[in-house]
Amino acid sequence: MPNLHDLERRINSVTSTKQITRTMEMVAAAKIRRASNRMESSLPWTSALSDMLISTAAYAHLQEDPLLKSHDEVKHSVIIVVSSDRGLAGGFNSNTLRAAEKLMKEKEAQGIKVSIIACGKKACGYFEYRKIHPVIEVRDRSADPTYGEASEISEYIRNGYIAGEIDEVIIVFNHMVNAGEQRLVTKTTLPIPSSSFVDQMQLKYKTEDIYFDFREHIDDKHEGDIEFEPDADSCLQYLEEAYLRGDVYFALVDSAAAEQGARRTAMKSATDNATEMIATLTRIYNRERQGAITTEISEIVGGAAALEE
Repeated sequence: MPNLHDLERRINSVTSTKQITRTMEMVAAAKIRRASNRMESSLPWTSALSDMLISTAAYAHLQEDPLLKSHDEVKHSVIIVVSSDRGLAGGFNSNTLRAAEKLMKEKEAQGIKVSIIACGKKACGYFEYRKIHPVIEVRDRSADPTYGEASEISEYIRNGYIAGEIDEVIIVFNHMVNAGEQRLVTKTTLPIPSSSFVDQMQLKYKTEDIYFDFREHIDDKHEGDIEFEPDADSCLQYLEEAYLRGDVYFALVDSAAAEQGARRTAMKSATDNATEMIATLTRIYNRERQGAITTEISEIVGGAAALEE
């Protein structure tokens, strides 16, 4: 059984840890609003680009488009893994990295070469430790990603896919459902899916798609001709480039928002555990202190009685 000094030192140590976790929880809570606003602001743009690309491709009457057409055989797959630069976020990074590694092993078991694009220090370190060298590494920007990083990644995968060096691109990241919940998402980026972006993300139109009322629906859709200026190829190329940048950028900002939510939840749990541990240690401390006082009183009374005899 530890003595009173050890218990007091342990209580002080846990109290200091509680102050740190409580502060980190408050900081994460303050960052959630800005991060979630960035994610919510990018969603309508990416969704609108997806719908415009799908509808435009239907009227283009092209024989084939390299980014919309699936390759006959998948020999090289690229997995974009989006993690954070910092830890202390519960299972935020471990869930993403385990899912990416599992997907990579499944592809390799099929004889498919796999390359990794790592976003975040945790992903970079995870794969480098396993002797897997990512073709692109993005560090120190997980909490505040920029459009430039998304452009660099999208340009690499687009050029590789058109050249036939890449046959498939999959992105793995955490989607922020709300401030306290994150959902792991594994979605195909190339070839560009024929379904809308909202359907790919399994979002609900009425609650998450603010442009739902302005979209064309089956009951009010009117067929017509579309004129392309300067030509269909140029228009589709522009839309595809914009969509790819928006798709990657949304994953980065969505993961940044989910990171803050996960960290806030983890730090709140740590703070609650520290509070419970302090209460338990205080009870033990008081019991031991009371026992020591009782022992001292008994010794004093016993000594006084011996002197009287």
